[in-house]
Amino acid sequence: MMKKVYLAMSADIIHHGHINVINEARKLGDVTVGILTDEVIATYKRFPVIEFDKRKQIVENIKGVNRVIPQNTLDYVPNLLKLKPDYVVHGDDWKTGIQKEVREKVITTLKQWGGKLVEVEYTEGVSVRMLDQALQEIGTTPEIRIKRLRQLLDVKPVARFMEAHNGLTGLIVEKLTISQGDLVKQFDGMWVSSLCDSTVKGKPDIELVDSSSRLATLNDILEVTTKPIIMDGDTGGYEEHFAYFVKSLERLGVSAVIIEDKIGLKKNSLFGTDIKQEQDSIENFSAKITRGKQSQVTEDFMIIARIESLILKAGLDDALKRAHAYIEAGADGIMIHSKEREPDEIFRFCREFRSANKDVPLVVVPTTFNRARESELAEAGANLVIYANHLLRSAYPAMVETAKCVLENERAYESEKSCMPIKDIINLIPGGC
Repeated sequence: MMKKVYLAMSADIIHHGHINVINEARKLGDVTVGILTDEVIATYKRFPVIEFDKRKQIVENIKGVNRVIPQNTLDYVPNLLKLKPDYVVHGDDWKTGIQKEVREKVITTLKQWGGKLVEVEYTEGVSVRMLDQALQEIGTTPEIRIKRLRQLLDVKPVARFMEAHNGLTGLIVEKLTISQGDLVKQFDGMWVSSLCDSTVKGKPDIELVDSSSRLATLNDILEVTTKPIIMDGDTGGYEEHFAYFVKSLERLGVSAVIIEDKIGLKKNSLFGTDIKQEQDSIENFSAKITRGKQSQVTEDFMIIARIESLILKAGLDDALKRAHAYIEAGADGIMIHSKEREPDEIFRFCREFRSANKDVPLVVVPTTFNRARESELAEAGANLVIYANHLLRSAYPAMVETAKCVLENERAYESEKSCMPIKDIINLIPGGC
């Protein structure tokens, strides 16, 4: 009777190192490959380039593979308990780092029935991380990028977006990763904020910066990134103008636009009722949403309706009523906003909304209620969290302190401790030297 052999892989980027592991596995017996699902890959690294069904089909056609099954967790144990393989085969590059704990669980589990872990010598000269970087440098297309937000919302319990206001901040959101235990954390996409875009240009956040200038900022970010982008569309402007704005964003590959249900001269929502702000009627705003949806060409682009009822103290019932109406008008998702320090009213809205709308994306922006963790917001029903202005807000104090230091000392020497070395700045962007 053939021995049972199990190995797992993402199979998102297959190279000769993977083939080597499969070849070693087939020498030991009947090979089953567990393909990590899209959901699993998205929780511990970037969203997979190739969707699960296609990755499964590719591996099924590799010589030596007898069967392919999904692996629904990063942890091997559930599949091992079902299959009880005689051998688990893996490259020997997981003895340290984020996969060390996963490896130890595999060894412990195999001992229950006398199974054995076989580790294949790491194939030198190849790295998935290097291949990932190469793919990023190649870039993406509008068609691929525009779909990514819907795909993220389908597979992740909560997607995490960070504000970007130029190409450099876009690169930070694109490339920054941290390791925590067996997880690699990163941002899923970018939020292009009208507040940040206006502030960087030295102008007030009152829709003064026109759409051409906003699109120029957007293009700078698009050119150097691949992750999905959500555009802050303010009020959307006139209904007729909004239709053209949607077409422009869609053509560029933006995944979604969020528009807020206010009228008149735009004022930032975090002023709340301290200044005069007027909410649009349900009928008018619904008509704007419908017009925008009718103008788009693809099914992938999303129009998300931002509800200001809690900001303007119109109450939970008004917010829920508007959410229902905007969805009926064609909105692909709802963003609920609050300026309260505690997230209680956000949690109440999320739970009420989610009880009646199981599958509609729900967006929150924890700028003021910043103690709320992503897991808490997800548990309440939110599935997209936007950190709307934090890179700009953190950059400004640092720049002011450096400028003050130069003024106080009448030279730059003392400021160097707060600055990157000039060589690092030159080398920060590929192709600079």
